[in-house]
Amino acid sequence: MNRLTMRKFLAMCLCAMLSNVALCQIVSLNATEIKTLKLQLKTETSYKEIYNEFERTTASYLNDVPNPIDTILSEGLLQGHPKKVKTIRALKDMDKMFSLALQYRLSGEKRYLNKSLEFLLAWANKNRGNGNPINDTKIDKAVEAYDLIKKDIPTESKKSIENWLSETAWAEINSKRMNSGRGSAINNWNAHRLKVVGEIGYALGNQKLIDWTIAHLKTHIAINLNADGTSLDFKQRDAMHYHIYDLEPMLKLAIMIDRAKGPDFYSYESPKGASIKKSVEWLLPYIKGEKQHEEYVHTTVAFDRARAKNNEAGFAPGTMFKPMLALPVLQLSVYFDQSQKDLLAGLQQYENVERIINRIKAKQE
Repeated sequence: MNRLTMRKFLAMCLCAMLSNVALCQIVSLNATEIKTLKLQLKTETSYKEIYNEFERTTASYLNDVPNPIDTILSEGLLQGHPKKVKTIRALKDMDKMFSLALQYRLSGEKRYLNKSLEFLLAWANKNRGNGNPINDTKIDKAVEAYDLIKKDIPTESKKSIENWLSETAWAEINSKRMNSGRGSAINNWNAHRLKVVGEIGYALGNQKLIDWTIAHLKTHIAINLNADGTSLDFKQRDAMHYHIYDLEPMLKLAIMIDRAKGPDFYSYESPKGASIKKSVEWLLPYIKGEKQHEEYVHTTVAFDRARAKNNEAGFAPGTMFKPMLALPVLQLSVYFDQSQKDLLAGLQQYENVERIINRIKAKQE
C-alpha cells in the first residue's frame, strides 16, 4: 500500500472519531467509531475507493512473515547505515499489523485478527525498548493494533504483549536520558517519550503511566514551548521540521487525554503563557505561504550538518520549508480547531497533485 493511501485512510479514521468514548479504547477507534466508519465506507464513494485499495493490500499481508528485531536502531544513524536499513525493513511490520487489526474490526474476519496477533506476538517476544524515545516512538502502530483487537485475543497472548509494552514504557521513564541537565530531557525526545508512555498507558489502562504522562506534559509545555509560539527545537535546529516533529507527539497525546475526558492540553497555558495551540498557530502562516523559512541555516546540532553532508533530502542549509511537511500536525490539530479544516483540505489536495506530477515525471524519465 502506498503511503498516500494509508494516510488518506487514517485521516478517514480520524474523521470517524466521536467525543463520547470509554476509557477502554482511547488510542484507537472504539466500537461506535468503527460503526460510523463502516457506514461511511458504504455510503461515500470517495471513501469506498480508498478502502478498496486498503483492503486489497491488507489481504496480501496474510501471506507475509513477521520480521521483528530485538532493538530498533534509527536515532543518530545516517541514511544508508546498515543498522538503520535493517530497522526500516523490520518496521514495515508496524503498518501491516495495524492494517490487519483494523481490517478485522471492519470485516469481522478472524483471519485478519489471527495474522495481526501473529505479528504482535513476534515483536513482543523479540523486541525490547532501551529507553530511547526516538526509536521507541516507531512502535505507534503496534500499540494501536493491540488497542483495536485486545478484547478478542487469548489471555496468554494478551499478557505477553502487555508485558512488552509495559517494559517499553518503564524503560522510557527510567532512562538516563530523562536526567536533569540533558537536552533529551526537554527537547523533541521528551515529547516522543511522553507520547510513547501515554499511549501505552491508555492502551493498557495503566493509571500510573497515565498520571506520570499528564504530570510531565505540563512540565514539557512549560520548558519546551514559548509564549510567542516558537519551540526549543526550532531555536536549536532553526528548522520547521523539528518544530513539527515536536508538536506531532504532543498533539497525539493531547487527543488521547481529551478522549479520556482529561484536561484540555491543546489550550492549556504554562505559567509563562506557552501552549500547544499557540505553537500550532505560529506555524500556520508558513503553511499558508504567507511566510517562508530557510531550514537549518543556524542549527546548533552537528547531526543536522552530518545529514547534509550525507546528501539526505531536506537537510541542506538553506532548503526552503515545504508546507506539506506540516500535514501531520494539521491532521491532528484540526481535532481541536475545526477552523483549520479548509487549510488541511487544501494541503491534502496539493499533496495529491504533487504526487501525480512526480509519477508523470518518473514515467518520462
